[in-house]
Amino acid sequence: MSGRPSRSASLPDFPWDTLAPFGKRAREHPDGIVDLSIGTPVDPTPAVVRDALVAAADAPGYPLTAGTPALRAAMSAWVAQRLACSATVGVLPTIGSKELVAWAPTLLGLGPSDTVLFPELAYPTYDVGIRLAGAVGLRSDATTAAGPGRVAAIWVNSPSNPTGRVLGVPHLRKVVAWARERGTIVISDECYLELGWDVEPVSVLSDEVSDGDVTGLIAVHSLSKRSNLAGYRAGFVAGDPAIVGELLAVRKHGGMIVPGPVQAAMVAALGDVEHVAEQRARYAARRTVLREALVSAGFRIDHSEAGLYLWATRGEPCWDTVAWLADRGILVAPGAFYGPTGAQHVRVALTATDERVAAAVKRLGA
Repeated sequence: MSGRPSRSASLPDFPWDTLAPFGKRAREHPDGIVDLSIGTPVDPTPAVVRDALVAAADAPGYPLTAGTPALRAAMSAWVAQRLACSATVGVLPTIGSKELVAWAPTLLGLGPSDTVLFPELAYPTYDVGIRLAGAVGLRSDATTAAGPGRVAAIWVNSPSNPTGRVLGVPHLRKVVAWARERGTIVISDECYLELGWDVEPVSVLSDEVSDGDVTGLIAVHSLSKRSNLAGYRAGFVAGDPAIVGELLAVRKHGGMIVPGPVQAAMVAALGDVEHVAEQRARYAARRTVLREALVSAGFRIDHSEAGLYLWATRGEPCWDTVAWLADRGILVAPGAFYGPTGAQHVRVALTATDERVAAAVKRLGA
């Protein structure tokens, strides 16, 4: 090894590694583990999507970084219809949404003189992406926060991972107005937008929020959850055409290309609403029984009005709760993974089969 500093040394420990001992404990349950720690889909990929993938499997040439004309049209139509956005937007497929979250600050050319705001309780990859770019990250839910450099970008996450909190139109309008006064880019992570339960989430690109002007705004979306495509790595970013164009220019140089057959599958997924409704119904049923079981077992559920998780607490350190559940063969994620203010919560995923969810409900009631 040379004397240069390691890039990995500047990154936090991968949080799920610290959960491994509790996973081992949960697997010792006589009826096996119920893994509710991560949001990986377990239900079948819709047939309409698989058929499109197979039909496009003969793909000897290089795909377009910008996406096929059919995919660009499908993404644009979905943004207009589903997000209620009348503005002309730039669209760009990504290799899932996590890689865009991780590399957005770098792709946008941010560095040590730039501060990036992100939520106090947040998906860990926001912090990682800011560190990879060498920028300054600041956890804050208030737009009054200020770091040592200019605030170049602000991450918004609604519905939130991990809390399931949804930001309303007045809140989002306030963020957009604040950002535009300062020339700050708003990057909105909306990967759970189609999974609203108690309230209907709204996009930062919607006319209600943007007044039909998406300047300075981009939104990140994923097909992993709505369409069970986590294994396909299918996501996209939409918004200000100038910003999306900048992302495209850098991604072309970096070879950050969604495979051609996956692009065809994305077209099918974006064009079909039936499978989305079916998957929503599955998650809604699991959410109902898990929520009732947790409350009956003495938990309080906070926020959780949308998304794939229940944000639960017993009013004790989160690792104590993780251990209590692991003793019952149930594995969950400690709230501390997502920020210091999550120290007394756990995140309970809805992504387990009906059989495993039923097992968790039985154990919580024992």
